[in-house]
This record gives sequence, C-alpha cells and structure tokens, in this order.
Amino acid sequence: MARPRIKDVARHAGVSEKTVSNVINDYAHVSDRTRQVVREAIEHLGYRVNLAGRHLRKGRTGIIALIVPELDIPYFAELARHVIREAEERSLTVLIHQSGGDRAHELAALAGFGSTFVDGIILSPLALTADDLRDRAGFPPTVLLGELLEEGADHVAIDNEGAAREATRHLIGLGRRRILAVGGRDDSGLGTAEARTRGYRAALAEAGIAYDPAALLPVASFRMPDGARAVTRALREGARPDALLCLNDQLALGALRALHERGISVPGDVAVIGFDDVEGGRFSVPTLSTVAPDKAAVAKVAVQLLQHRIEEATAPEGAVSGGQVSGVQAPQDRIVAHRLVLRESTEGHARH
Repeated sequence: MARPRIKDVARHAGVSEKTVSNVINDYAHVSDRTRQVVREAIEHLGYRVNLAGRHLRKGRTGIIALIVPELDIPYFAELARHVIREAEERSLTVLIHQSGGDRAHELAALAGFGSTFVDGIILSPLALTADDLRDRAGFPPTVLLGELLEEGADHVAIDNEGAAREATRHLIGLGRRRILAVGGRDDSGLGTAEARTRGYRAALAEAGIAYDPAALLPVASFRMPDGARAVTRALREGARPDALLCLNDQLALGALRALHERGISVPGDVAVIGFDDVEGGRFSVPTLSTVAPDKAAVAKVAVQLLQHRIEEATAPEGAVSGGQVSGVQAPQDRIVAHRLVLRESTEGHARH
C-alpha cells in the first residue's frame, strides 16, 4: 500500500492541501473545527510528516545540540530530558554532547563540531571566557545556560546570587550563625559558583555576621565524594559549623554522608541545604532542603530562543527587515523562576 501523501489527507478531509499544511505547521488562523477534521484525517490515513524534507527545504537539518559539562550529574540529566521533550514538540531532534568542562571541547562544540549538521546550540559552559564568545561569526545560533559571560548572547538562568542569598537567609533565620559554603569560591569570577558565593556573603553581611574566608570549602568537582571530602576535612581541622550551604545537591548529599559518619545530627546539630532539587535529594535520609530551579522553564525558554535564532539565520533573503525576522527579538537575558524547597535537612520534618 502506498504511503499516504498530503493530497490524500486533503481529499479525505475535504479541504485544500494548503489548509492541511497550515494544520501540520500549527498556524493560528485555522479554525478549531477544520483543525480537528484534518487531524482526524491524518490519524485515519496514518499520514506521517516528512520532517527531513521539511527541514531541508528551509535550509535546516532539524537537529540542535545540547552541550553540558557532565551527563552523570543529575541536574544536567534532568535538564536534558526537559530539553528533549521541548524540542520534540517543535519537531526538532537533540544531539547531546558532554564537554567535560574542557575549554577545547566547549570551543569545538560552539563551532558546530566543524560541520553544518547542527542548526543551533544550547550550551552550558564551564571553561569558556567572555573573549571566547565575543566573536561568534560563522558559529551556529547559540543560547547560553548558567551565568552570563557575554552580553550579546541569548542567555537563560535562574538568579543564582539571589537564590543563594535566600537560602542563606533561611539558615540564618533558623538561628544558624556558623555557616560553611561547600563548593564556595572567590566571588569575583563569572561562574555559577561565584554568583552563589556572592549571595551567601551578601546574606551574612545583611545579618551582621562576619565573613571568614575559611568558611569557603573548595572542591575539585561538584560531585558527592567531593562534598564528603570537603566537610570531613573541615571537621578534622576543627570547624564547628551549625549549617552548610552546599552549592549543588551532589555536594550536599556527600556532606550528609560525612556528617552521618561522624555522628553529627542533621538538622539538630547542622542544617544542610543544596541547589538543583535533583531526585536523589527527595530520597536521602534526611530528605534534602534545596533551591529548586524551574528546569522545565529553563528548557522551554532556551529552545524557544534558539528556534527564533535558527529561523533568523535561515530566513530567505528579503525576509529580514532591520536585521530581524518578525517575532525574533534582540539578544535576551532571561531569568527563570526558582523556589526554596524545605525538607528534613533544615526543618526536621518534610515541607513542600
């Protein structure tokens, strides 16, 4: 049996081929009744859209890349799931690349892997600098995640500094004064850890608590063993914290283990809070309080911005007016929501 074509759908639905095309492309000016009839015809005939042909006719491949530092960090795995889901709704395929936080790998990814098979890139950089991103001539359209490195780029993040300030304020509100920042860094840099450290220090200053550089516990990477080692080392060196602000949930989960092994009660002796709201924190003992970014919103905004940039880059000559395609905005710095999720590691009982 021959594969059904768009004209077969049009004939079955009693509409024009153009109307069928409008429904497939989800154009708004089709009535709900007509849209329903066409979709029923598509389902009845088993018609499938030739996505490859559609993309190629527009000068695109229909493939976007998501570049993250490490896929086995739960936050990035969960974010990738949301990006894939959002892209599928736009008939896009996602290629996922792990950079390892290596500058050479991030630069290669930013350049489209030396080919033209990627229409655009969503990049979470760790090693790139503002200079690396300043001249992007010839690079595929790119949306950055995390802290803003270059003002001329589309960018999506939560307010990391504000979120850390909020989390630290909560710990202070519980009466905690000796708060260590696990993963904290010199706050003069541009990265996410630096922004969260600035928020931590701002909250201390607001409460009149003196900042001690020794309260920053550096880590080699943001994994559970690093959190456990950092806290164990601090305790051995005589630190007596009553709270830990951990700059991601992996560090926090490692910290919980280190505290448990030394017989330190959480939250009785030490309250612990993390960042990212990964699934493991909901099943730890005690369950982990955390800053929860709206990962679905990060993915939605990032894919939406990237799709606009791709349309702009592949628009036919003459379709661009004043340097923009209709509906595509100037470079965007988009901040999405976060919320403080309070569980047993700070509250002593679960709150959601």
